[in-house]
Amino acid sequence: MDRNTFTGLFLIMVILAGSVFLMKPSEEEIKKEQQLQDSIAQSKSSPAEENQSTIEDSLFAAQQGLEASTVDSAAISGPFGAAKVGNEEIIVLENDVIKANISTKGARVKSVEIKGEKDYLGNPLQLFSGDKNRFGLQFTTAGININTNDLYFLPENNSNITVAETDSASVTFRLNYAENRYIDYIYSIKGDSYQLGFTVVTKGMHEVVAPDQNQLILNWQAELPQKEKDLKDERNRSTAYFKEFDGDVDELSTTSDDDKELGKTDWVSFKQHYFSNVILAQDGFSGGSVRVITVDGGDIVKSFIANLKLDFNRQDINSYPMSFYFGPNKFSILKDHGHDLEKQINMGWGPMKWINRFITLPVFNLLEGFNWNYGLIILVLTVLLKLVLSPLTYKSYVSMAKMRVLKPEMDEIKAKVGEDNQTLLQQEYLKLYKQAGVNPMGGCIPMLLQMPFMIAFFFFFPNLFELRGESFLWMKDLSTYDSIASFPNIPILNINHISLMCILMTGATLVSTWYNNLVSGATGQMKYIGYFMPLIFFFVLNSYPAGLNYYYFLSTCLTFVIQVFIRQSINDEKIHGMIQANKKKPEASKKSSFQRRMEEYMRQQQSAKSKK
Repeated sequence: MDRNTFTGLFLIMVILAGSVFLMKPSEEEIKKEQQLQDSIAQSKSSPAEENQSTIEDSLFAAQQGLEASTVDSAAISGPFGAAKVGNEEIIVLENDVIKANISTKGARVKSVEIKGEKDYLGNPLQLFSGDKNRFGLQFTTAGININTNDLYFLPENNSNITVAETDSASVTFRLNYAENRYIDYIYSIKGDSYQLGFTVVTKGMHEVVAPDQNQLILNWQAELPQKEKDLKDERNRSTAYFKEFDGDVDELSTTSDDDKELGKTDWVSFKQHYFSNVILAQDGFSGGSVRVITVDGGDIVKSFIANLKLDFNRQDINSYPMSFYFGPNKFSILKDHGHDLEKQINMGWGPMKWINRFITLPVFNLLEGFNWNYGLIILVLTVLLKLVLSPLTYKSYVSMAKMRVLKPEMDEIKAKVGEDNQTLLQQEYLKLYKQAGVNPMGGCIPMLLQMPFMIAFFFFFPNLFELRGESFLWMKDLSTYDSIASFPNIPILNINHISLMCILMTGATLVSTWYNNLVSGATGQMKYIGYFMPLIFFFVLNSYPAGLNYYYFLSTCLTFVIQVFIRQSINDEKIHGMIQANKKKPEASKKSSFQRRMEEYMRQQQSAKSKK
């Protein structure tokens, strides 16, 4: 063998040895191949059900028309292996008011359309849609965490379902583990309801779910897109609500991110301004948590996350009857669906809530029955309210007239006593009030009694679904501001538009303030404060619904008319005569409890000042 031949053979051996070494399978690849061979061997040698789940899943998938060649062996290994791959299909459940798209992936409600409603861009209103919205049961089996949101269910049929009027229908989605071991999601719908029935049934899963797990977690996540013109306002009125089982309705913060651990709970709601997504459990959720997150930028109002616990009994069949409410936040509709869902609507606090709940809303619903334009309904509602409160208004202006008649005498006392000793000056004023039989608070008390009614509307109109999309005059939508000019946001004032109705309301308030100052004779700081407040309220109410500013405009105009009428009917000379007659009466009979308390307070102040 010559040198060249030897060299060639040596190089060939080096190449072969290097190829064997470099192409040797890794330990991970050897392990995977061994597992695959073991699995094949076990499937051939053992008929036990525990060792047949993967093959049975594959066979079940084949029975549903799936080609065996499209199933990846790695993908179908492990629990629910055959359900890890598939083609997403959409089954539509539809009635007169909602259209729900159910995806075979996770058997979840992928999107919901509210019929007859539009978003701020004029598109059909979708409560939510897209893959970022998740819904599924979470549990552990064989040391593996399962979330049914990621698995493919098999529907009992692939037909869309539409029901009308009082009809009803249902569809079942099944997630198979093995023979007689599965999870069913059963959806049902009625023809005239915003409610979507939902029941979870587990069969034989007590042998699958980890032995130490006595609860299933129902994970629900949703990103709710913008639906209203004012995104900032919509965010400030959107949050998660929940009802404690046999308890009251509570809510998370509307102005910041918030979360809460739940005890036993009847329902949880992902509430936007005018629409809600609610899940209700017939037997209640045994606990869980709920969280709301504000998403910066984009058109997502807020992101919601709920993890709700369902008690899991170690028995062959477990059933969890539930339902969804996908619909508007209209008081009458929510109330008809029960479970205190209507308490999601913010009617105010304290007396304002009761005024709106038992006075304003019933009257509004009564007027709505006449099928009038909502602008006309607000007008009539305002007139009725002013008529009911007119006795208080009259009493207030009579008291103001008395104070106006007494002003010359009060000026004389002020000139005599001086302004340096305020305690003595107030004592002299009280003596005059007592002699004249005048209560200095007589004009304030009637006004204070009217304040709850005025503030109640501050909560009523911004949360009134009926105004959404309703137009009146130049106002295209009474549920949002009527912009006549838009511009880049002004940071200090925090405005980016001008509302015409808010301008009219502010102008009417300034005119009314001018007239009040003229009638009452207000001077000094009080006179200018009256002009300053309407300007502040302009910047507060500029972004509020046109319906609310329209009400305040009407209220101010009607108040002005009533003031003028009362002013013309009140005779200052007659009031002066009554005051002079009161002065001649015994003083003891003219003392009110307020005056006696004020006299005692003034005596104490004067005594303390003299000791110094």
